[in-house]
Parts: sequence; structure tokens; C-alpha cells
Amino acid sequence: MRIPMTEYLVIDLDTELWLCRVCQHEFGDARGNYKEGTLVYDRDPREIHQPIIDPDRYEFTFSPDPSYCRILEYYCPGCGTQIETEYIPPGHPPTVDMEWDIDALRAQWLERGTDPEQVITYGPGQDAEGEFEGRRHQH
Repeated sequence: MRIPMTEYLVIDLDTELWLCRVCQHEFGDARGNYKEGTLVYDRDPREIHQPIIDPDRYEFTFSPDPSYCRILEYYCPGCGTQIETEYIPPGHPPTVDMEWDIDALRAQWLERGTDPEQVITYGPGQDAEGEFEGRRHQH
């Protein structure tokens, strides 16, 4: 049984592994941090948030200082899909953004008796805005 957890991540409950929803690449133990199995690009925040004022004239330019902030981008090694991005201080390890009780997750889905991939349909290549457009603002 495979449970979609985010747009690009799925947990395979049979193997207890994190997988890429695009190419099925394995990221590692579903009881651990999927980020350990990704490619990481440590970005200079000034590449993303360019200075608003002249950095040659001013110390503070409204661009994040790389000595205080770094941007980590996580990519699937199999297909290159960007899985996650986070802003953290330099030297800080990658955050653990999801921890799941795999046994409880398995029990809940077995009790429901439905296929999670049929119930949770939003994923790679789908337009979330278009898909939910008709349901917006209905009471």
C-alpha cells in the first residue's frame, strides 16, 4: 500500500520506504527523514532574493545575509524533481519536517479499506488551481 504524503513524496507501507511520486526513486526509511536520500543544493540566498539597494554602497540591502541564512533545495536523484526547500541558519542540519507513526498509518488505511492513491489524487503534473476551482467558496 502506497500513501501520497506530499505532491512529490509517497510512503510505501509494504517496504516502509519514502519514494518519489514521479520516478519511484527510493529516499530511505519511512521512519526516518526522507531528506537524507535527496540531492541537496545549498543556495546563496542572494541568488534568490537579490538586493533591492546597491550592495556596494550599503551593508544591508534587503537581501538575506548568507552568514545568517542559507536556502537548501532538495531534489530527487532519480529524476531531478525538486521535493522541498527550506531556509535555515548556516550550520543547522536539515530539518525533520515529517515524522509518521508507520504502524498507525498502516492500521488506519487498512481500516478504511480504500486505496490511498485513489483517494488522494492530487500529485505531480496536476493543476491544483484548476482542479479545485469549482469547489472554491461553496458552503
